[in-house]
Amino acid sequence: DGMDDSPDLLADDADRKGQRSVSVDLTDNSLLVDISDALSEKDKVKFTVHTKTTMKEFKGNEFSVVRQHEEFVWLHDSYVDDERYAGLLIPPSPMRPDFEASREKLAKLSEGEGSMTKEEFSRMKQELEAEYLAIFKKTVAMHEIFLCRLASHPTLKNSHNFRVFLEYDKELNVRGKNKKEKITGFFRNITKTADETLLLRAKNDEFFEHEKSFMSEYHTRIKDATTKIDKVTQNHKKCANDYSQIAMALQSLATQSYRRNCSVFLLKVHESLEKGRKLEARAASDMDLKLADLLRYYFRDTQACKDLLYRRARTLANYENANKELDKARSRGKNVPQAESQQKTAREKFEVLSEVGKQELTEFKGRRVTAFRKNLIELGELQLKHSK
Repeated sequence: DGMDDSPDLLADDADRKGQRSVSVDLTDNSLLVDISDALSEKDKVKFTVHTKTTMKEFKGNEFSVVRQHEEFVWLHDSYVDDERYAGLLIPPSPMRPDFEASREKLAKLSEGEGSMTKEEFSRMKQELEAEYLAIFKKTVAMHEIFLCRLASHPTLKNSHNFRVFLEYDKELNVRGKNKKEKITGFFRNITKTADETLLLRAKNDEFFEHEKSFMSEYHTRIKDATTKIDKVTQNHKKCANDYSQIAMALQSLATQSYRRNCSVFLLKVHESLEKGRKLEARAASDMDLKLADLLRYYFRDTQACKDLLYRRARTLANYENANKELDKARSRGKNVPQAESQQKTAREKFEVLSEVGKQELTEFKGRRVTAFRKNLIELGELQLKHSK
């Protein structure tokens, strides 16, 4: 639950602190969502989404539904595709559950059971099961954080699609995009990237100019940091695995030694290496949960901020085009009322999106600083504990 969302740096949010200690700071208790249970099957995970609410739009006060990952993606995309939410920071969609590596390791372990001692097999099986469980818990946490972010937002929680997601007790029958749609989406992204570069060159006010340059550099840096911390955790895991291999070899050697003193010594070294293995494994797990996951989440959340800045730049360009069209209409003396109406609509959209976007980006800064402070302190405390 590394994503603490409480924006305690904002004076306006000070009195809301302390209401409830969860992954996000809820502005009220009218909609509380959690994942009460999850079941991992061969090719999918089924999440039981539990809701408690006092909102009149729902049919009841407490209910649960079963959802799959694709339905979470559908919900995220429904916000992104809706123009009404263009000024809001849409929480990043949870990542797809990936248990393939753990399943392959378990399969290989079963195949090699005959060549291992009973103790070796039991220990390795426990390690792999623990690894699988850790991935499973992280998957559940990421999906729950996504829903909590939506439920705690005063505007996003009122979406009709969100109510359907939480309340409709049958499968939503949503599907992933087919190959043709993916290609279309890919080219659309290329167009957007080129378009974004042109649009973001336009001068904004001081606040958005700062956010534009900050988000661009921050996104690059956090991506680099995520890659590096993943290498660190991988090396911790490799080190733990090496300890395990050497420890097993020494244990095997001790049982074959004819000299008692030598056997005792080998077993002592074996025990020490086992302790070292456990510490390295814990260090890897702590680094993964408290830092790598945090960086990965905010890398994706920063992309959501960049998308918000792009949408604002797009509305600014539309507003400027509407001004040009109005000038042309006035100079020609034709379609002036229509051009004035379009210019007014474009101006209102830009002003509303700018105002809402400014608030969203300010709150993002509060969440980000709070989350990093919390996780880095917790990681430091764990590292001290292991060092001792």
